[in-house]
Amino acid sequence: MTTADFSAVAPLLAEHAQIEQALADPSVHADAGRARTLGRRYAELRQVVGAYRAWESAHDDAEAAQELVAEGGDAELAAELPGLRAAEADAAEHLRRVLVPRDPDDGRDAILEIKAGEGGEESALFAGDLLRMYLRYAESMGWSTQVLESTDTDLGGYKDVQVAIKARSVADPGDGVWAHLKYEGGVHRVQRVPVTETQGRIHTSAAGVLVFPEVDDPGEVEIDQNDLRIDVYRSSGPGGQSVNTTDSAVRITHLPTGIVVSMQNEKSQLQNREQAMRVLRARLLAAQQEAKAAHEADLRRSQVRTVDRSERIRTYNFPENRIADHRTGYKAYNLDAVLGGDLGPVIQSAIDADEAARLAAVHD
Repeated sequence: MTTADFSAVAPLLAEHAQIEQALADPSVHADAGRARTLGRRYAELRQVVGAYRAWESAHDDAEAAQELVAEGGDAELAAELPGLRAAEADAAEHLRRVLVPRDPDDGRDAILEIKAGEGGEESALFAGDLLRMYLRYAESMGWSTQVLESTDTDLGGYKDVQVAIKARSVADPGDGVWAHLKYEGGVHRVQRVPVTETQGRIHTSAAGVLVFPEVDDPGEVEIDQNDLRIDVYRSSGPGGQSVNTTDSAVRITHLPTGIVVSMQNEKSQLQNREQAMRVLRARLLAAQQEAKAAHEADLRRSQVRTVDRSERIRTYNFPENRIADHRTGYKAYNLDAVLGGDLGPVIQSAIDADEAARLAAVHD
């Protein structure tokens, strides 16, 4: 990289300065959604600014040493020159990496849904295992979690469950909830002897996981109230029995897309409606992004995180205590630890594969 490449960085430096100035304005923080959006972009640009300044410093040091050596500088300085050039090259490579377009949603929080699939009660129990795995992983990352909605089964499993996962603060977008959990969408397959199996036979069942980036500012996703059909009904528990005497449960249907969101966990109709709108906005944002990516053949979409939600992405083999990710080739024999929340290495394999794909796309 030479100083001629400054043209690619200059707009980002200017944007960083503008956002820094905006964040210093107290009125901006009166709108929490906008402040969070600006803060996320500021953190992303801060990486570019830091990498550029590090390269600029290394480049200037190497150039100054080169000039002094050319003018008859001492032998000691000449001996240092290769090391200075190597440091400049390392700084340039780091700058190239941070300039590779990354998912602009990486710093967002996420809403995660787990749905039981084929396998009946066993699949519902596995959905419960996945829920505990994600809750423990979130805890290990210092994130907060909130179960928005769940449908339990008699044996303690889940037909479906929705969880909001939030980071307390994100200094680096790469540390965001979405940056890690976006790779979890797909079909998770389990192989084990179900608790309902009397012959000791190994069964295969599956649960589906959906992940959506959460909308910070409701204004990001425009929703026409005339496009919504809102139904209210009484909450129900396992088996369908009524657990409330008022119509507090809410079902919202977005007519243009057919997306349906139901909420009944909260005690009031208003609270359930607010939570349902929260999930609806996240789903609509994801749908808009997928449509844009498909239309533009957008290469920023991960080669690991497919749009096809029916893809089998991972197998959890209990008899062998084995976890295997079918996209990255990751395999380990510590399934018990992974289900206990030690999900980091599995997710890191997806992050590494995604970064390699993005770098390759830029260099092609």
